[in-house]
Amino acid sequence: MKKNNRRDFIKAGVVTGVTMMTTSSHAKSSTPKEIKGPFYPITPHADKDFDLTHVDGQAGVAEGDVVEIMGRVLDTDGNPISGVTVDIWQANAAGRYRHPHDNNDAPLDPFFQGWAIVESGKEGAFRFKTIIPGAYPVMPNWTRPPHIHFKVSKAGYHELVTQMYFPNHPLNEVDHLLQGKSNEEQAMMVAKEVREQVLRYDIVLSQVSSNRM
Repeated sequence: MKKNNRRDFIKAGVVTGVTMMTTSSHAKSSTPKEIKGPFYPITPHADKDFDLTHVDGQAGVAEGDVVEIMGRVLDTDGNPISGVTVDIWQANAAGRYRHPHDNNDAPLDPFFQGWAIVESGKEGAFRFKTIIPGAYPVMPNWTRPPHIHFKVSKAGYHELVTQMYFPNHPLNEVDHLLQGKSNEEQAMMVAKEVREQVLRYDIVLSQVSSNRM
């Protein structure tokens, strides 16, 4: 893969992401879609539990500011959905993904898990413990703000790929992907601060229609 893969993939996604939102009939009620990005994990990880700050078999802990993300998965009528697969991945505190194609010069963190797969429980609840990811450059005039990737799926619902942003980060105001969304959509994609080091991020899925032609 060419070294400019991060730039080209995300640059193309600015247009793709906006198109997906304007053509989706569920865009105003379900959580907005976003590009998957080029760094979805491809290297098998034995440890994919909810705590990304520690890797099984390693004595150290991840660098960075620890934060707990909690939330619920709901349908478009506000009903909780249990048994949903919530797949998350992100860059480390230095802005580097644990991915063989990420050519960022930032260092890897051997103690950062970087990927987790959890399942929503009773009342649609999920949570995970992680660190605030670092920002990273895409091109000279664009640095992506800290964000966490989500892939959320359950049979009977449309799979959702999106990104969660951190509240009050100055780079949110100039990010090409986030600013391509409406104010209402942006509000759904930015986590809410519950208290220090705890954020809430609820996800809304749209149900697959059972109507047949």
